[in-house]
Amino acid sequence: MSDLEESLYALDWNNNISVAIFTVISYDYMLQFNKEVTFVWGRQWSMMTCLYLAVRYFGIFLAITCACWGGLFYIPEAVSYGMFLLMQWSFSVYFCLAEVILIWRLYALYNQSKPLLYILVGLLLPVVALYIAVDAFLWSRPSAISMQEIIITPDIKYCTTSFHIGPMPAIYASIPVICYDTLLVVLAIAALGKHLRERKELNMRPNAYVIMIVRYHVLYFIINLANQIFMAILWAGLSPVAMNLVVLFNDTAPFIVVPRLIINIWETHANDNCVYVSTTFEDCVCWTSPPALEQHEMNSFA
Repeated sequence: MSDLEESLYALDWNNNISVAIFTVISYDYMLQFNKEVTFVWGRQWSMMTCLYLAVRYFGIFLAITCACWGGLFYIPEAVSYGMFLLMQWSFSVYFCLAEVILIWRLYALYNQSKPLLYILVGLLLPVVALYIAVDAFLWSRPSAISMQEIIITPDIKYCTTSFHIGPMPAIYASIPVICYDTLLVVLAIAALGKHLRERKELNMRPNAYVIMIVRYHVLYFIINLANQIFMAILWAGLSPVAMNLVVLFNDTAPFIVVPRLIINIWETHANDNCVYVSTTFEDCVCWTSPPALEQHEMNSFA
C-alpha cells in the first residue's frame, strides 16, 4: 500500500470512528435525558448533583472535541496541537472527578467513616500530582509528541500525532493509578462481602444500593484499567484500525459509565419511595441501612 493509500485509509477510519463517537454519545444522552430532567433539574441541587453535571456535560464536551479532532474537519496544525493538549489535560481532570465520586460512594458504604475518607483523599492527592506530571512530561512536550499535517490533495488535509518516545514512561506512570483503583475496588468488594454475610445471618435480601455501587465500582475499574493500558500502548505505535478502535473506547465508555453511577442510584431510590435523606450527601442513605429501615425490613421478612 502506497503512502497516499495509507493516508486515505487512516483518514477513512478516523472519520468513521468520529461519526460513531457522535452517535454513541448522542444516543446515550437521549436515553438518560428523561432521568436527568426528573432527578437533576426537577429537584433541589446538592453536591452530588454538581458532580453529576460536571461529569455529564464535561464528558460530552470532551467526547465531541475528540470526535472533531483529526480528519473529520480540517483543523490547522497549530490549532490541532492546542486541541490535543486540551483533550489530554481534560481526560485527567475527568478521571480525577470520577475518582472523587467513587470515594464519595465508598464513604457511604463504610457508614461515613471519616478515617477512611481522609486516607482515600490523602492517597488521591499523589495520583492527581501524577496526572499533572504525566500531562506535562509526556503529552505537552514537542520532543515527546508532535503534530504532523498529512496532505493528500490541496483540498484534503488532516493532522495526526507523531510519538517520539517509547511506551515505558507511560507504563510506569499508569502503575500507581492502577494500584489506587485496585484499592478502591477491593474496598467496595469487601464492603459487599460484609453486607452479604450480615444479610444472610438476618435472613434478609441484600441492599440494592450496595450491590449497584459495587457493580459500578468494578465496571469503572475495568474501564480505567483498559484506558491506562490503551494510553500506554499508543506510544508503541499501532495500526490505523487498532488506533481508532482504542480511540472509540476511550472517547465513549468513561463518559457513559461515570454519570450512570450517580443517576441510576437516584432512580432506584425514587422507585423505592424512600424518605431517608443524607445530610452529608443530600442523597439517599438507604445504602448504610438506617436502624429504623432495618427494623422495618426485618419485620417484613419475619
